[in-house]
Amino acid sequence: MSQVSKRRKLRVVYATSEVAPFSKSGGLGDVSGSLPQALKKVGARVAVISPLYSSIKPEWKQRMKKVYELQVPLSWRFEYCGLWHLVHEGVDFYFVDNESYFARDGLYGYFDDGERYAFFSKALCELIAHVPELSCDVLHCNDWQTALAPVFLREQYQGVPEVHNVKTVFSIHNVKFQGQFTDKMLSDVLGLADIPAAVDQLRCDASSINFMKGALCYSDYLLTVSPTYARELQTEHFGEGMDDIFRRRQSVLRGILNGIDIGAWSPASDSYIPQNFSARHMEGKAECKRQLQEELGLEVNPDIPLAVMVTRLTNQKGLG
Repeated sequence: MSQVSKRRKLRVVYATSEVAPFSKSGGLGDVSGSLPQALKKVGARVAVISPLYSSIKPEWKQRMKKVYELQVPLSWRFEYCGLWHLVHEGVDFYFVDNESYFARDGLYGYFDDGERYAFFSKALCELIAHVPELSCDVLHCNDWQTALAPVFLREQYQGVPEVHNVKTVFSIHNVKFQGQFTDKMLSDVLGLADIPAAVDQLRCDASSINFMKGALCYSDYLLTVSPTYARELQTEHFGEGMDDIFRRRQSVLRGILNGIDIGAWSPASDSYIPQNFSARHMEGKAECKRQLQEELGLEVNPDIPLAVMVTRLTNQKGLG
């Protein structure tokens, strides 16, 4: 048996506020649905943890099994946390259940979003510390909704043997959304008000804290969606006020180009388009163009160029 085959698999817990096909508001959901599959293919043992939103379709919830429950310490109080599990396409998915925080019509945009995702971040720490199936070598967090987990691990869990050696990776998918909230949360929700280092690295002004700033300062490694974006984040124009931190931590910042799931989104097999096509058989593409021109009320003409961009209508995409 080779030395490589004897080596224990790297254990990765992938933490995300949304994951396709269960919950999705944008690109984060797509990446979270695809990257764990890719990590598994290269030999990692991967578990994905995401909130159990009420908007998750019943057919998924019917497949879930409740496997654990605990009380999550949140400053001066404890909040219930149930844990549900299912296997989808060979990957273990776990869902954090708390109806007070996640039984909402949508994913984001609520007055208590700061507390909701502070709870989720704290629940992540409790789960990897106390649930054997979630014991890990790497906790991979994504965007501001999970950004407090690296802070909590460093400041409140260093005495817990089960997580003492866990390394944290934080991925920035969009630096514009940072999770800024009142600094009253330091004592009322986070329980960090008496830890000067945490206060200093979370604070962004005299009365506010910034969840993403905490992760940028506390995580062992920082990732983003491309080498170009990694360089851009270190500039004042693109860094959204975080550029000084990115420059300071450039030795642990890596840009890895987002890939595509060619199995799910291949035009040769895509069930959402009128007619399939491929590089070798392009006839179907012309029919797709014809039907789109017709549906949008455009002139149906195969010789008129048709440019399509799948994007949000925002100045970040050059459309402001």
